[in-house]
Amino acid sequence: MRYKIVLEYDGTNFDGWQKQPNGKGVQNIVENALAAFNPEAPKTIVAGRTDAGVHALGQVISIDIAREITPNKLCDALNAHLRFHPIIAISAEAVDENFSARFSAKKRYYRYVILNRPAPPALLANRVWHLPHKLNLAVMQKAAMDFIGQHDFTSFRSVACQAKNPVRQMLDFTITPREDQIWLECSAPAFLHHQVRNMVGTLVEIGRGQRPADDIPRILAARDRAVAGVTAPAGGLYFVRVDY
Repeated sequence: MRYKIVLEYDGTNFDGWQKQPNGKGVQNIVENALAAFNPEAPKTIVAGRTDAGVHALGQVISIDIAREITPNKLCDALNAHLRFHPIIAISAEAVDENFSARFSAKKRYYRYVILNRPAPPALLANRVWHLPHKLNLAVMQKAAMDFIGQHDFTSFRSVACQAKNPVRQMLDFTITPREDQIWLECSAPAFLHHQVRNMVGTLVEIGRGQRPADDIPRILAARDRAVAGVTAPAGGLYFVRVDY
């Protein structure tokens, strides 16, 4: 049977999703947990490989399991073996054999959380980007609209990005104040390495008046990572969910 499993995890102490030789990838932990009750479990397929320190609210994996097991029992068994780690299986369901968490995905959602107040976080340490100075959200939202559509995002991807094609289609980008937090939320069929964090870092520079509000088209046209803003810290980024 092939199963679709939705995971939530705190990425603070992991070296990202992908399996690592040192065993500190989220994939290492999840596959070890699956192997504990299903030794024949193959490698998991993931919807999006998060970086070191990045969190997930609705990461999706697909996996084939040889033994018969109901989705509820699969979740319970997986969580029992994950109990010493900040990873939880939220749900599981049997899916068609052609389903792939990665290749069947139509839309991926990310959220970046900024704590915008003078005092640093206590409970939210490593889960937000703390910025003590006020940001001009109206200017940031106006600038974010220039990301919408299909563009070459070379200026906003990591220099180590291995994607062959830097063109991506941004479907939505909203900036919403929530008490002392700012949520920057975007969606696209797919993203480049560090794309969201580089977009957020650039928008923050615009919000602080360090760049003009109409700078995004110039940065996109340059196709040069050095022209864009800083890379926002990993701790504020969340992989939210996937549409199939």
